[in-house]
Amino acid sequence: MTVSCSTLIIPAAYHASYGGTTNSTTGIDDNSKPGLLLISHGTSVILLGLYVTYLFFQLRTHPDLFQHRKAPQQHGGTGSTEEIEEEEEEEEEAKMNLPAAVFGLLGVTVVTSFCADYLVASIQEFADHYNIPKAFIGMILIPIVGNAAEHFTAVFLAMKGKMEGTVGIAVGSAIQIATLVVPLLVIVGWIAHKELTLFFANFETVCLFVSVLLVNMLVQDGKSNYMEGVMLIGLYLVIALAFWVA
Repeated sequence: MTVSCSTLIIPAAYHASYGGTTNSTTGIDDNSKPGLLLISHGTSVILLGLYVTYLFFQLRTHPDLFQHRKAPQQHGGTGSTEEIEEEEEEEEEAKMNLPAAVFGLLGVTVVTSFCADYLVASIQEFADHYNIPKAFIGMILIPIVGNAAEHFTAVFLAMKGKMEGTVGIAVGSAIQIATLVVPLLVIVGWIAHKELTLFFANFETVCLFVSVLLVNMLVQDGKSNYMEGVMLIGLYLVIALAFWVA
């Protein structure tokens, strides 16, 4: 996450340092555009390689680092230290075979794509009707609605004490967007001769940086408490307020 955030800061820093007059249509001036395209294309290839390496590291070579570890407990009277055995999870019987599951997943993906298309098409009318900034809709409202199922799953796992799964869902989706989806879109635009870059406005870049910084500081110790949650919610509300007036 930190690496992907850094790769999005570098194009903004390059534009601020070497950019001239900004084009009102693209938001990028003609002087820095060739450099931004080169940086974005090269960075996207590197990020895709890092994402593949991350999957190989997580699933093949070091899966034990991402599994729940047993905590030691001191038993009174004996003086010996033993590991607490994990509670045996109830095994659920599979209700669908593999072909049916794949077919269902593909069907849901197609339906979701149409729903997302209609949702994006209605943003302009919704913003004009209720006088809500489009930046607030795109950065605050749509992520809440679009990730509702993901949020529910993360909260459900947290209530059961499975923080590894909760953090994996909350942070893993952000890693996928930053290191897979965004670079892949830039590569596809490169192939289709569309000038897509990793340059975002300074305001959005700063919001991303402070968010990743706080999350990284809170999750690296592997522990959690309600105060950390309040801090994250507080920062989210500050960013939402900033996008409301943006």
